[in-house]
Amino acid sequence: MTDGPDGIFGDNTISESDYSNLNLFEQFSAAAYCPNNNNDVAGGTKLSCPTGNCPLVDSSDVTTVYEFQNSLETDVTGYVAVDKTRSLTVLAFRGSSSVRNFVTDANFPLVPTDICDGCTAHGGFWKSWLEARQGVTAALKKAAAANPNNKVIITGHSLGGAIADFAAAEVRKSGVAADLFTYGAPRIAGKKLSDFITNQNAGGNFRVTHLNDPVPRLPPIALGFVHISPEYYISTGNNIVPTANDITKYTGSINLSGNTGNKPGLDLSAHGWYFSQVGACGGDDFEFKN
Repeated sequence: MTDGPDGIFGDNTISESDYSNLNLFEQFSAAAYCPNNNNDVAGGTKLSCPTGNCPLVDSSDVTTVYEFQNSLETDVTGYVAVDKTRSLTVLAFRGSSSVRNFVTDANFPLVPTDICDGCTAHGGFWKSWLEARQGVTAALKKAAAANPNNKVIITGHSLGGAIADFAAAEVRKSGVAADLFTYGAPRIAGKKLSDFITNQNAGGNFRVTHLNDPVPRLPPIALGFVHISPEYYISTGNNIVPTANDITKYTGSINLSGNTGNKPGLDLSAHGWYFSQVGACGGDDFEFKN
């Protein structure tokens, strides 16, 4: 997918509905960092953020049905939950908050996948998904079947967003429509796989970036990595809650606007802040906590 008009000029017509969803699912991503939401495989936890950064989740009837944490080589962590308030089934992945995840994030080689013919992906991210896939997909499909009128949402921040991309691709292939919301996610794959996910037409894609967040600029385009489209670019500074007018939509697997168009830098605070401090529940172990 090449740059269209939005990829060059951007689209400042973000709807209030899209804005509300971008804010809401960032909070579901934030909840994945809280140990109370991912430390009981049987689920049954009232989803909450003790650090106060997911008030929309805290105030709703949301219960986990499956939780996974610290049991796999790459430490992939998160939950499947059912939101009775909004009729949602949500799969959320946590970002990196351990030494093992740092090692995964630094693993750049492209490796073959089984999502589509000839499709390659980031080796570390793909390995993380393979280790989580069986339990996560079974739990999500079971929850979706038990709540057939629910919309399925897959979300994650940072490394969690990368794994969410693979999860969405696979869940959609199985015949379950799913909306994908990622925040500060890195590039996961070459053009063939990224375009495949972009064009699945079995749910919306909402790839959210923030200002000079360095993570979405990795791994480098020069190594063959490109993004899923479209991008929703937040232009406000750190520690400022954006409005709908602060978010611009850009299309294209490679575009030089939005986050990619920022000058190179290492603004780690921009990675941690989207609509709130996403990884606050990670405490001092949060990957980019300054």
